[in-house]
Amino acid sequence: MNPKKIFSKDGAYVPPVYIADKKPAKLPQNDRGERAPARKTVFRVIRRTLLILFTVVILAVYAVFALCHTIANGPSPTVRNLLVLSALQASATKWVPGLFLDDATVDQILADSRVISTDVLSLEEYAAAQQQGGTASGNESAVDEWENAKDGMLFHTISGSTYKAYVLLVKDPSRVYVGTSSDYKSGKTGARIFDMAARDDAVAAINAGEFNDPGGVGTGDNPVGLTYSLGSCVWQDGYTWKTFIGFDKDDRLVVSEGMTREKADALGVRDAVSFQTGNVLIDRDGDSVRLHYADSNTGTAQRTAIGQRADGTVILLVTDGRSASSLGATHNDVIDIMVSYGAVTAAMLDGGSSSMMYYEDYYTKYGIDESKLDQYQKMGLVNKYKAFTTPRRMPTYIMVARDGAETETAE
Repeated sequence: MNPKKIFSKDGAYVPPVYIADKKPAKLPQNDRGERAPARKTVFRVIRRTLLILFTVVILAVYAVFALCHTIANGPSPTVRNLLVLSALQASATKWVPGLFLDDATVDQILADSRVISTDVLSLEEYAAAQQQGGTASGNESAVDEWENAKDGMLFHTISGSTYKAYVLLVKDPSRVYVGTSSDYKSGKTGARIFDMAARDDAVAAINAGEFNDPGGVGTGDNPVGLTYSLGSCVWQDGYTWKTFIGFDKDDRLVVSEGMTREKADALGVRDAVSFQTGNVLIDRDGDSVRLHYADSNTGTAQRTAIGQRADGTVILLVTDGRSASSLGATHNDVIDIMVSYGAVTAAMLDGGSSSMMYYEDYYTKYGIDESKLDQYQKMGLVNKYKAFTTPRRMPTYIMVARDGAETETAE
């Protein structure tokens, strides 16, 4: 069938239009009229996606910065001081408060946190208070507490409102000593806690004294402050005002704000380390026990401490921190834990990312589900390690010799 002819208004014949005569739509072209390659379109999509992600990151950083600025300069000094002190506990974050506060304000917060309020109790009052509170060393079950000991030690896990803590009780204080990573003369980096335990064939260990740690990436090559190991002074650098923590040759824990080598030698110190000033927690003054609380030191952090009961039992303590389930413990929290275990002397050791407790094969000994442990805990680390680095290298550790083993003390 022939198609009907169509004429225009002026009588001219208009030919029919067929589908085949239609031209395909033009593909995207560049400025020279050439077809744009498909990969340029992909790159355009990627570029726009990255731009969106970059914008989101910038907005998130701005939001965090604005929040911190509001807290730092807002109506609640309590919250501000807590966050400032928590940041100052770790070498890697000491610079953060300076972004929002002037140096004078930060220095004042730090100075206030070091103000000590001392409670003094007689030994009888202290023992009675523990019995009344049914504490770990004061209740009736304490008589039989060593019945289920493993390796001559007891392992406890306790929880507070803002922390999870791990406690090792060592019955024989002569087993506790300071392990050193090197001779401190060869420039070697510090050792990891696992390597120290393996080298000394120790059953347990915690981190010990202070060391230079700029930006949280120090190598742990040398300690800071007067340091003793196995009866010998292995390091002295003039920082005699540091908190001094160690054992004498009668296996008694010595804690003091400041110590000279002459005095340490006169006391018969066999093993000791030093830490920042203001970290004596509990000490004895004749027949009295003094508890050195710091009510303004509200910063939470990972903490390490050592204490001793009147019967000689050594208390090793490490707390978790920097996580939603365990923000960390305060200075006063650590005192309260030590009191609950009957400590008559106690002091804080290095904390933050340095806080570590090692106990050989503890999860098997105490029936802990290995599948719930991280890689470091399976290696013997008890606490949850929270830091930007792998477990730290440090110059000193508090070591626990294997039960029955003898440590060689220099004469």
